[in-house]
Amino acid sequence: MLKVKNLRKEYDNVVAVDGVSLEVNRGELFGLLGPNGAGKTTTIRTVLNIIQPDSGEITFNGKPFTKEMWNGIGYLPEERGLYRKSKIINTILYFASLKGYAAQQAKPLAYYWLERFGLKNEGHRKVEELSKGNQQKVQLILSILHRPELLILDEPFTGLDPVNQILLKDILLELRQQNTAIVFSTHQMEQVEKMCDNICLINKGKPVLSGQLYEIKKQYGTNSIHLEYEGDGEFLKSFSFIRRADIYQNYAELELTDISRSSELLASLNGKLSLRKFEIVEPSLNSIFINVVGGPDKIEQASEKPIPALQVQQKSTDDLVMLDGRVRKALFSLIGASVLTLAFTVFVFSQIHPQFMPIGILSAVTILCAVRFFQTKKKVKQEFITKASQEERL
Repeated sequence: MLKVKNLRKEYDNVVAVDGVSLEVNRGELFGLLGPNGAGKTTTIRTVLNIIQPDSGEITFNGKPFTKEMWNGIGYLPEERGLYRKSKIINTILYFASLKGYAAQQAKPLAYYWLERFGLKNEGHRKVEELSKGNQQKVQLILSILHRPELLILDEPFTGLDPVNQILLKDILLELRQQNTAIVFSTHQMEQVEKMCDNICLINKGKPVLSGQLYEIKKQYGTNSIHLEYEGDGEFLKSFSFIRRADIYQNYAELELTDISRSSELLASLNGKLSLRKFEIVEPSLNSIFINVVGGPDKIEQASEKPIPALQVQQKSTDDLVMLDGRVRKALFSLIGASVLTLAFTVFVFSQIHPQFMPIGILSAVTILCAVRFFQTKKKVKQEFITKASQEERL
């Protein structure tokens, strides 16, 4: 179905994709994984010929990939690309027309999928009136309406609540049973773990892990222990024979250096935790992901830097005095009198026969306002000092 060999894409001095190879067959769910910025989206866009690769080979059904093949492919981009002012049904019919469907063909399909995704009565509404989760459902409809042979989904579970994640999961599994090849990129490891046959994990543009999910888990052994408990499990990080400890509120996933020391671990928990479950399991895809991309070091470095306490800067007595209503009122009176005196003085001196008596009166008023301001400020400051002294004695 889809074969990619030694794909490479470089931007200026940044190599976004470097030597990625993968193969996806009909009726297969394939997981394309990687941390943020690993090159997953660039890989997808290059495979789809949205951007041109610098080198590498891409074939679809044994032929070089061309734009003419797009009608056999469904694509859900990570970014939403819907016309916000358009009605939902009109949006679906427009995108269906781009895939060669006439309105009379597309309309029953559109309403089928709207009902399937719980949007049966929403077709008349504008896209912008929908929640983010429901907008994601509309984009999913656009990607599967034409029954593609190959379906590529970039973060398909974004914005979906747990119920709708199950709904999407059921639809994807149904499409797989109908021989559709599905590639999806996601950060939700539990979805990949439950659904995918094969995976490719890329980091910094390079493939670092690929193959059948079952074989990959087998390769990483069974040195993992899952605990469910009541109590504080932070002390689990202190054991020398625990290589990695992911501690949550009442759950922990531990990776031991030697699984034979599991009995020692169990004995050491006596009296410290109220255990509900102690299970030796194969490592989860989440723990494999963290190990392969160097997550433990990053997590440890982050843990070494505790969240700094908020430093509240105390206001000085002078600052508090200036915030007092009485002081502010006296200040505004002084400013008003000063501005009026200045303006009137300029006006008087512009006259042929200036009258100086009004200037004298306004100047006197300004001086009185200044005296009042400083007296009020002094009085309020003394009140703050007295109050602070009383509080210290208490």
